Amino acid sequence: MKLQTLSTNTTIGILLGTSVCAQAKKPERPNIIVILVDDMGYSDLGCYGGEIHTPNLDRLAADGLRFSHFYNCGKSCPTRASLLTGLYQHQAGVGRMTFDDQLPGYRGNMSHNAVTIAEVLKSAGYQTGMIGKWHVAETPLRDDQRQWLAHQVRHDEFTHLDNYPVNRGFDRFFGTIYGVIDYFDPFSLVDGITPVDSVPDGFYDTIALTDSAVAYLNHFEKQDGKPFFMYLAYHAPHWPLHALPEDIKKYEDTYKVGWEKIRDARYDRIKKLGIFGDADDFLTPRHFSDPWEEDATQEWDARAMAVHAAMIDRVDTEIGRVLQTLESNGELDNTLILFLSDNGCSSENCQLYSEGENDRPAELRNGDRMIYPRNKEVLPGPQNTYASVGPRWANVANTPFRFWKGKSYEGGICTPMIAHWPKGIKQPKGGITAQAGHVMDILATCIDVAGAKYPKEYNGNSIIPLEGLSLVPILTKGARKGHSELGFEHFGEKALYSNDGWKIIQAGDKGKWELYDLKNDRTEMHDLADRYPDKVNELLLQYEQWAKRCMVIPSPK
Repeated sequence: MKLQTLSTNTTIGILLGTSVCAQAKKPERPNIIVILVDDMGYSDLGCYGGEIHTPNLDRLAADGLRFSHFYNCGKSCPTRASLLTGLYQHQAGVGRMTFDDQLPGYRGNMSHNAVTIAEVLKSAGYQTGMIGKWHVAETPLRDDQRQWLAHQVRHDEFTHLDNYPVNRGFDRFFGTIYGVIDYFDPFSLVDGITPVDSVPDGFYDTIALTDSAVAYLNHFEKQDGKPFFMYLAYHAPHWPLHALPEDIKKYEDTYKVGWEKIRDARYDRIKKLGIFGDADDFLTPRHFSDPWEEDATQEWDARAMAVHAAMIDRVDTEIGRVLQTLESNGELDNTLILFLSDNGCSSENCQLYSEGENDRPAELRNGDRMIYPRNKEVLPGPQNTYASVGPRWANVANTPFRFWKGKSYEGGICTPMIAHWPKGIKQPKGGITAQAGHVMDILATCIDVAGAKYPKEYNGNSIIPLEGLSLVPILTKGARKGHSELGFEHFGEKALYSNDGWKIIQAGDKGKWELYDLKNDRTEMHDLADRYPDKVNELLLQYEQWAKRCMVIPSPK
């Protein structure tokens, strides 16, 4: 595939001029597009209370249905494995990251005893394509990792080819095998199974991924009426903070008012939007007491959040191109679009990490040093900088919740989720549902709308029974029976949510179990464990039973 870096206006003009090939008969089964972003905060989007300009996603929300209580697995790889397979991440083999811990639930590879959405839908006659971040395959480190990350040496495979998307049900794939990238020159970029050795001048990842998505959509349109499934997994806004200058400029003054004012304004908008119904007084205390006025690095901190916003703004702009293509091809009304984030915004200060390790480059392709501004000496945004927003802005991005990515509090595991399907959603446009869902429900939903079957065996492997439940009853009737419980575990951060609204959390293996009544305390401000010890013990027993069944490492006694 030839990479393109056309401007948005130019690309849309081309699409409008070349898409007059509407078919006489459209498929009755819907097309399905899952759009996943990375490390986006709960309230970053305009339609969830944010100040970031997201008109295209706001449009999907206004014409579709927003979920206020939709769960992920707390971090990138586990969420992606769960989403793709309809299982808990441990059952899918990716209980932590993409390294093999030699334990059944922690192999770092997506198990072949699981099937992907693409494998199931391809068997049902769907065309399948993926664009973007894979990050569900073991990524062992090499002796020349530092040079490899800088594109100074070449290897044909970034992981075993059996674990590439094109060998897990996708007809086409353009994206990265690893997780973290330089947005202007991504590491582990492949087309199918072929490494992309160089990218053109002016390359920016979010635009290039959308170029491929548009090309895929136009290819699908020509395939004799067969419906399609497309998984579009943007890397943004995951660190490093890399954005186009024109996008950063839109927000150059926005965050100079500081984190308190931005967070308070988001909270006010969340209440006005009714994200949590008529609930009041649910803004959690800030995790930090330091006032913005005393911040000695205001310029850097305001710029960091401006770049984060710019990255999301660009994603929204590019999603606009996807929607324009669907409209031009006459496919928008009969396409189920699900948009969500893989976890909450990250609190990490990635500029403090070691350079040249794992997937963090130390140099650019030309040998110039990648600057990790440990003392905030260089403003983030350009290609040669490597930084992130840090915990204070993460606390803002995840308004009104506590904590962030990697935690089993709502700020880590609750994602905004938008469903758009004009022909299929029967609920009032622009509605908000408090029905609880989970990323593993997406495969079951795809099976439901596609009329597909979940297999007991696939390619000679016995398949673990499906855990997810279809979201279709929520889209059509407004409610479903749902899961009796949902379990969570990642690096010892544990939780169990019960369908009666109670939730227990253990922050680390040695932490005290906490208890929250989410029906009356949606943002987990009041720990009731001491008041209701019997409830804690009841849910702890459920957690242990879930952990044993789902291959979670047993809790230490």
